Amino acid sequence: MWASIMTDSGIYQWVLLPLMIFAARVLDVSLGTVRLVFVARGYKCLAPVMGFFEVLIWITVIGQIMNNLSNPACYIGYAGGFATGNYVGMWLAERLSLGNAMIRVITQKDASELMASLTASDFGVTVLPGQGVQGQVSVLFTIVPRRRITEVIDKVKQFNPNAFYTIEEVASVRSGVFPAKKYPSFNNITRFFRPFRKGK
Repeated sequence: MWASIMTDSGIYQWVLLPLMIFAARVLDVSLGTVRLVFVARGYKCLAPVMGFFEVLIWITVIGQIMNNLSNPACYIGYAGGFATGNYVGMWLAERLSLGNAMIRVITQKDASELMASLTASDFGVTVLPGQGVQGQVSVLFTIVPRRRITEVIDKVKQFNPNAFYTIEEVASVRSGVFPAKKYPSFNNITRFFRPFRKGK
């Protein structure tokens, strides 16, 4: 009876249905964004699982849209959910901090102090001499878990606030020196789903 009253009054068609489409679209676009991160990081078993639920939700939403083509509120809910889902997906991907990144630092100062600081935190570091426009420079490379990028950048800024640095994606890593895990991470869960992932 209550459902019939809601339907007859238009609450379902103009409020509840668009809201459900909005929420479902946020979920499926968020899953899609995170799935792309999984694909880029090489999580070959998790990415298809995310893709399955992403498409399942999308098909359900499209079905509702096709059944309510005369309802512009559904279109607004769909578009709004897509836009919001992109933001939420990017936020989730950033929070997960999956995989590794390479940090390259170029500085005119002697890099021994920075190398010692990073080594003390168990980061593997390689330093090479280089030549810049203004003279000799030191080029430092280190590959770190993405969740610890901020920690490394803080050390770089303490060493030399004017140091030039870049951060690049790393598809896979084999061997090398990496810091010990100080706290649980998402990798502890996903490593059981990565039997084909290259590297360590």
